[in-house]
Formats: sequence, structure tokens, C-alpha cells
Amino acid sequence: MAGIYLHIPFCKRFCAYCDFYKSARLELLQPVVEAMLRELDARLGELDGEPLRTLYFGGGTPSLCPSETLQRFIDRILERRPDAILEEVTVEANPDDLTPDYLARLSRTRVNRLSIGIQSFDDDCLRMMNRRHTARQALEALHEARRAGFRNLTADLIFGIPGFGEEPLRRSLAQLLEAGVEHVSAYHLTIEPGTAFGRREARGALHAVDEEQSVPEFLLIHETLTRAGFEHYEVSNFARPGFRARHNSAYWSGDPYLGIGPAAHSYDGAVRRWNPSSVEGYLAGEEGGSERLTERDRYNEYVMTALRTAEGIDLERLAARFGPHRLESVRRTAERFIRAGELAEQRGRLAIPPERFLVSDDVIEHFFET
Repeated sequence: MAGIYLHIPFCKRFCAYCDFYKSARLELLQPVVEAMLRELDARLGELDGEPLRTLYFGGGTPSLCPSETLQRFIDRILERRPDAILEEVTVEANPDDLTPDYLARLSRTRVNRLSIGIQSFDDDCLRMMNRRHTARQALEALHEARRAGFRNLTADLIFGIPGFGEEPLRRSLAQLLEAGVEHVSAYHLTIEPGTAFGRREARGALHAVDEEQSVPEFLLIHETLTRAGFEHYEVSNFARPGFRARHNSAYWSGDPYLGIGPAAHSYDGAVRRWNPSSVEGYLAGEEGGSERLTERDRYNEYVMTALRTAEGIDLERLAARFGPHRLESVRRTAERFIRAGELAEQRGRLAIPPERFLVSDDVIEHFFET
């Protein structure tokens, strides 16, 4: 299967933690949309022969686009690929954009999944992160989306926030469960250089939390959501049965995808390419870049993404794709982690127990070829 990622890189306000490419030049939104439609026309043929199943509007803030603009992209794809299934069409959204009128219009498009950037239901925490919504607006957005007919809602949550411990997180989880979302993406805060948090850390005004806070918060999320019936199917992702994120799951499986828009990435199974990380450069027709992955690159990437999922490494698939010598190497490396309870082998798969996902990087790095 294949998917399309449409990057809408515009934001009204920059969050204090975000290091993704974004632009506040909202006057350029419509010119970028037109340029993206042209890029889509020029490049959609790259997915010929691949079943087209998912479409993802990411950002930035795609919910700054009118619903009619989002539908234009969908219509353009279906005109050129009438065989496209588009079983999952996701729009990332800020809670304060999800007014009843906007949701009513959006419900008349092919969009069938909303990814809502809630992050927290604590107003002090939201202000610290420079989010532009309140806890009340976040809860109202979830309820309004339900009333508008959306039956596949995912909410983003951030934990490991300096100055905020388990109790605010516990309340946020309770609100999400009460709202009945189908999916939760829970990310540990990473303080990146170049962000507002990064600048505060450089001045000594902010310090990343340590493992003593991170581990209990991670386990709180894991235990709360799994007890409520969610699958912990990837390091940061939890889903009710039948509601895993199909688009993102394709990334982790190494399926091809086409990225359209400023800073968007694409992958065809062998070559990764990316567009310029500049709205102005994108509109001027600047070239991005590309890299051809070696077999070692593809092996390392497979190991990394597979071990971040509950299914883990399919040992038979690994041997078929990368050779029996790598299978032997993986088995040798895995032995001590299996003894320590940090890996488990079942039904031909090697996986990290989900409750240990927080420290998965410490395990995964030992399998890389350098």
C-alpha cells in the first residue's frame, strides 16, 4: 500500500517545544496550496502501481485551511487515481479551529479521521507550551467533533514536562477516556535547540526532566490506557482495537509514500527525497534533496522501526530481505536482552515489551550495523 502526506506548514503561533519547519506568513497559505496542487499533478505518477489507501494532512496547522481547500486535494487525487481507496483520510487540527461550523463543513468531505493537538488539559501547562487553546476548548472540540459525526478521533498528549508531574497527566488521561477517543499519541517532551524551550534551557531557565519522573509518567500512560482497552502498539501510540493509525503504520512498515509541500519527505523503498524547508523557496521552485539508501541503511531502518512496534521484528521477513547472516547476528545480539526481560521472542517475532518502550532506544542501538 502507499500513502500521501500533504504538509501545510503554517501556524498562527509557534509552540515552545516544536522544532518542525513552520511559517507564520499566513498570507502565503493560498499560493502554497496552488503550488502543492501543481506538485501533486506532477508527481502522483510516482505511486502508479501502488494501492493508494491513506491521505494525511499534516503541519503546521492544516485546520487553518477551509474544508473546501482540503477537499480540492482529495478531488484532485481521485481525478487522477480513480482506483484510490483512501480508507483513512486524516487532518491534524488545533482545538480552537474546530468550531461547529468548521466541523460541519469538514464532515461533508472525505475526511474521516481527526488528529487533535490537545497536549494537555491543564491550562498552566498549555500556557507554558505557548499553545493557543485552553483545556475547555480542547474538551469542547472533542465533543463537537463527535456531534459532527466523526467516529475516529486521535488526541496528542505530551508528558515529561518540567514543573508538571503525574497529577496533571492523570487528569488529562481521565478527560481523554471520558471523551471516548479512539487513539492517543503520547510523546515525551524533548527540548530541541532553536525552540523557545531550547533557548530557555541554554540560559539555565529550564531543565529536562530526569528518568525518575519520565518512567513513572510513561508507565501511568501505559497502564491507564491499556486497562481501558487500548493497544500499546508503538512506542508513542495507543489505539482501541481496529483504530490503529494506518498512515503512520505504513511508515513503520517501510511502505512507499509521497510527500507534497514545503519540507515534505517522500520514500519509494530505495530513495528518500525532500522538498526545501522554506515556503519562499518552495514557491520559487527551489530543489530539495535526496539520498539513496544502502542495504545497510535499509536494514538499520527496518530494525529501528520494527522494534518500536508491539509486533517487533519478523525474523523470517528479516532473513528473506537481508540474509541469514543478519538473522544470526540479531539472534546473538538479542540473547542478553531476552535474559534481562527487555526483549521477548514469540511466534517468530522479536519484540520489546510495551511497558519497556520508553527505554527502547537503549536496546535498538545494539542491533545497528555501522
